[in-house]
Amino acid sequence: QVQLVESGGGLVQPGGSLRLSCAASGKTLDRHNIGWFRQAPGKEREFVCGISWNSDNVKCRTLVKDRFTIARDNDKNTVYLQMNSLKPEDTAVYSCAAIPDEMGLPFAERFYEYWGQGTQVTVST
Repeated sequence: QVQLVESGGGLVQPGGSLRLSCAASGKTLDRHNIGWFRQAPGKEREFVCGISWNSDNVKCRTLVKDRFTIARDNDKNTVYLQMNSLKPEDTAVYSCAAIPDEMGLPFAERFYEYWGQGTQVTVST
């Protein structure tokens, strides 16, 4: 069993930055890929960025790939999502999820095995 806890969300002005963290406990993230998802009010949850267990495979959806960066520190059992040039439309609850390495990094949330509770990101003046 893997427990995931997100942190780092908050209120930020447009153009600002935030770094989200996804920390694992109970079991290491070894051989698990991690995806970051977000869900805005009234919308379906969507894939944002993902990273493989050894960081060899990294991908972000087109809308954010020039502004968001994902990285992981396996020694700390933590995955980070650096978000720059934030826009109001980035406002959402951001959640991380773990998936066994052999499953790759699918966009569909149903393949992910473990989920965190999420952290709120609000981009507003």
